[in-house]
Amino acid sequence: MVSRPHGGRLIDRTRVGSSLERLREESNFMEKLEVNEGRAFDVANIAHGVYSPLEGFMNRNDYESVLNSMRLEDDTPWTIPIVLDAEEKHLKDLREGDEIALSYKGKNIAILRINEIFSWDKKRHAYSIYKTTSSKHPGVLKIMSMKEMMISGPITLLEDPQEKFERQRLWPKDTRVLFEHLKWSSVVAFQTRNAPHTGHEYIMKAALTFADGLFVNPLLGWKKKGDFRDDVIVSAYKALLDRYFPKESYVFSVLRMEMNYAGPREAIHHAIVRKNYGATHMIVGRDHAGIGDFYGPYDAWKAFEEFPDLGIIPLFIREAFYCKKCKAMVNEKICPHGEEDRIRISGTRIRKMLTKGERPPEFLMRPEVVDAILSFEKPFF
Repeated sequence: MVSRPHGGRLIDRTRVGSSLERLREESNFMEKLEVNEGRAFDVANIAHGVYSPLEGFMNRNDYESVLNSMRLEDDTPWTIPIVLDAEEKHLKDLREGDEIALSYKGKNIAILRINEIFSWDKKRHAYSIYKTTSSKHPGVLKIMSMKEMMISGPITLLEDPQEKFERQRLWPKDTRVLFEHLKWSSVVAFQTRNAPHTGHEYIMKAALTFADGLFVNPLLGWKKKGDFRDDVIVSAYKALLDRYFPKESYVFSVLRMEMNYAGPREAIHHAIVRKNYGATHMIVGRDHAGIGDFYGPYDAWKAFEEFPDLGIIPLFIREAFYCKKCKAMVNEKICPHGEEDRIRISGTRIRKMLTKGERPPEFLMRPEVVDAILSFEKPFF
């Protein structure tokens, strides 16, 4: 049995048929608020239940509760604010109860009914989410570039933002039906923002040894400079999964959602989202969603201790490395050899090699994956 949606029901803020056509027509006569790519895909994720139980952008009470206690006002676990920022000058004639059209690249994609308009403290927000206000943190920089006001309220989707990888995207209502059809009672989700190396492959296959199926759900969208580009990630995973995983063992779907690099808080957020897709378990990395030394190596694992009511089981699979004596990818629990025989996998090292056009050795990255990456002129942001 797949997991229950977060909060008890899968949100659906979409419309079809004559109702949709009427709303689209009405939106042409509403005040418009242009949103960026990140907020546009937040709209789609709200509408299709990825962010269940949210039905729109957070009001002040939920926002404050998430900052202070990592829960919504009704005590439902939630760790990353889903908010809509706007310039004050664009909101001066708007009031609670008004409806506005949210526009992306000149197209009306949703209608928002205003619940509240409120100000916010960017530094307080940044410290609450990232535990730092350092400009060296890419998440902090993103927050500081946002507008000075917040606008909240439920949304109704008019049109999905255009998705380059539409054929590789499934919504929670799709995956839930698919997992049931496949008769998977245990589904392990794998979150990633990188092209896969052999350590990732080891972790996914370790999880598959006791689960019915694997849900590979790479995150596409805004990332920091130096991370893999979206098309590279999709191509690299296709190269790996097509050749090294049984076709009946996995489901692949992209997730359009910005990275925050918020470490422990983001690990919980990633788990909630995958729970909404129907996953019963999620692989949690040793430094999940971390960056630099802003978080301890096991802080993401410890975060789950605070959420016994999360409704999805974290899998804490140990860091994989290549052992020259074992001649295999292993971890500390199954390898008896010393550090001198262990080759640790460094994503930074692999990216530097690929940037120079060098091929990582096969024990670090499958040759087909390397081919897929190097087929792109610019693999990184």
